[in-house]
Amino acid sequence: MGEQTADVRLLVEEVARMLVDEPEQVSVHQIEGETTVLELTVAPNDVGKIIGRQGRVARALRSLVNAAGIRAHKRFAVDIVE
Repeated sequence: MGEQTADVRLLVEEVARMLVDEPEQVSVHQIEGETTVLELTVAPNDVGKIIGRQGRVARALRSLVNAAGIRAHKRFAVDIVE
């Protein structure tokens, strides 16, 4: 795992921890490939907070990851696992 990839994973984890009620249950699993997939898992009652109204929070998180990916010269995708 590259340093920049780890930084993006930590970015997703930290932002998610700030948004939820149970930050100790936040985890990010990384799947390497042409596009690195970051699977975000949170407590069942916090899924709505991560998705947000009409998906706005999830869209913002994905935009943040895309911007970090451009800087790292790599493609990332964020999947929210229920």
